[in-house]
Amino acid sequence: MINQSSNMKKLSLLPLVMALILAGCATPELKAPQIDMPAAFKEDATIAPANADAARWKPAQPAEAQPRGEWWKVFNDSTLDQLIADATAANPNLASAAARVKQARAIAGIFEADRVPNVNVEVGPQRARGLFAVPGNQANEVGPATTWSGRLTASYEVDLFGRIAGNVNAAQADAAASEATYRSVLLALQADVAQTYFRLRAADAELAFLNETVRLREENVRINQRRYDLGDLGELDLARSRTELGTTRSDAIAIERQRAQLEHALAILLGKPPSHFNAQNNPLLASSALPGIPAGLPSALLERRPDISAAQRAIIAANARIGAARAAMFPAVRLTAAGGGLSEDLSDVFRWSSRTWVIGALMSLPIIDGGRNRANVARSEAALEESVASYRQSVLSAFAEVEDNLAGLRTLAGQAQAIDDAVASARRSAELANKLYEAGRSSYLDVLDSQRNLAAVERTAVQLRGTRATTTVALIRALGGGW
Repeated sequence: MINQSSNMKKLSLLPLVMALILAGCATPELKAPQIDMPAAFKEDATIAPANADAARWKPAQPAEAQPRGEWWKVFNDSTLDQLIADATAANPNLASAAARVKQARAIAGIFEADRVPNVNVEVGPQRARGLFAVPGNQANEVGPATTWSGRLTASYEVDLFGRIAGNVNAAQADAAASEATYRSVLLALQADVAQTYFRLRAADAELAFLNETVRLREENVRINQRRYDLGDLGELDLARSRTELGTTRSDAIAIERQRAQLEHALAILLGKPPSHFNAQNNPLLASSALPGIPAGLPSALLERRPDISAAQRAIIAANARIGAARAAMFPAVRLTAAGGGLSEDLSDVFRWSSRTWVIGALMSLPIIDGGRNRANVARSEAALEESVASYRQSVLSAFAEVEDNLAGLRTLAGQAQAIDDAVASARRSAELANKLYEAGRSSYLDVLDSQRNLAAVERTAVQLRGTRATTTVALIRALGGGW
């Protein structure tokens, strides 16, 4: 009989042992997504530092947990420093991202609370009617009665199979992803401020060039008007000079409109109404130095980019939710306890004679749920597949952004050299055309053509200056920000 009883006990424990073994496999092993990692950026080998200031930049591979550096200070522009500081303090989108981080941390705290026993105080009356039985007699009806109770209750779920741990891990990963997203929003804000600032300075430089061109066109019109009055010049040449003046004035007005829009956009980034912000005129000069940016290794990009870090945390959260979903298919064990007093008179509730207590342990196991738990597991596994695919797409997009901006800086450097040669040639052409016209060996149309060509290439050079500055910022952003 003893052996048989022992065997029966072992058999009764077998389901619990099997459940514990299966619970150990509830959360799948997290494997790193397969990424075709290049050894180096294709465009990096062809780019050279723009100037001597590039020596201040060092290839860096900071870990994601390290704080971002103040990368914009490499431009040595105190105005840019102040603008980024103002935007960081007042931008609404950044404040919204910070609030989402607080929400994610609070949600993680909610799930972590399940690891602690839940203790409550219950005090109040209860009115009921019922029946009571007297031995040897039929049950007698009892009239309505009021009872008062005051007790302390406690409950605790024993996390045998990792359901609570899975939810906690998922919530913590979500909070980490939210923090990484905040850093991504911060980096995007800093880069947007810098790029808008440089576009504004490029517009100032272009407007200064056009205003000078307008001044020269006005001088040409005055000279031609005087010569026309003296009979030395035909009306056709005078009309042509006036046409050039009007066209140049129109271009200058268009740049003024563009500058106003850029100023308004910068004000919004700073969290200010456009009417409360005025950007000082600060043309981007040809002498303005731009830093050379080292791309580093593609593997380091995965550590620096906050959006990739957020995608990694999303994978961790999705994997933890699979464990929580699988654990819901196993038994749940809840311990409960309560103690206090019960009496028909409120003053007697807390007397020792009115004491009551109860202790219990309840195990629940889903038997028929219509496939709800299995469907939840399938949904969690599909969510993990989605997270992995999103992560791979984020990495590929990051690689493409770096390659695009490296190629952009390389080609812009060549374009700048070509446009400098074109400016020198156009200036010489305009000088010769003017001399030939003064000597009576060419028409005024030749002078206008040479001046128009010179103005076009000089304006292109000014625009190119701004494009190189904004592309430099874009590369820093694509590389994940600070060093």
